[in-house]
Amino acid sequence: MAYVSWTVRIIVALAFVGVLHYNLPQRDIVRIVNTYEERRDFDDWTSMFWSGSATTSTTNPTKDVLFIQTVKANGKAMVYRNQDTGIWPPYFKFDTADLQTEAADAVSTRDDPEWYVVRHYGWRNVWLSIFPNALRLTPADGPEMQLIPWFNIVFLTLLAIVLITIWRLWRNFRSRRIAPLLLDIGEATNSVRGRLGRLFRRD
Repeated sequence: MAYVSWTVRIIVALAFVGVLHYNLPQRDIVRIVNTYEERRDFDDWTSMFWSGSATTSTTNPTKDVLFIQTVKANGKAMVYRNQDTGIWPPYFKFDTADLQTEAADAVSTRDDPEWYVVRHYGWRNVWLSIFPNALRLTPADGPEMQLIPWFNIVFLTLLAIVLITIWRLWRNFRSRRIAPLLLDIGEATNSVRGRLGRLFRRD
């Protein structure tokens, strides 16, 4: 039973960490090489990794999606989708067209590179064909510019404080309220068993 309990706890913890890693903002320093629009099909479970809903019939759901193609300083390609987020994740991004225009205007070549910081969330997976969602585009001093994730540091610190506080409150509540109640129930059960035992012994 202990193995089952720990397995469930580990699965829940991994799922929680995965949700945080997917939704928290990340930043990359990249060189923008192209922007384009593509119609995508949303007829499988990977549609959960895309924002918004399909614009055609439910039998063949599709949607036009904007993309930003980039290259990192190490030569690795990175493609971002550019979609409004609405209220979840709570970035309240509604300027997809403006961001696409900024990205198109920021295109540069390998011989004369211009570096930008792309703020985004989500994962890039070639096999599942999912892309991180670009949120903001700002000029970078260069590919070696150091980026400190201040928002994530503050958010995770506050989250840890809240979780620790909840855990301590629950532990105190359990020791003061639940544990004595369980003890009383156990004593009452033992008392009933003792009486029944004496009754049957008399018979």
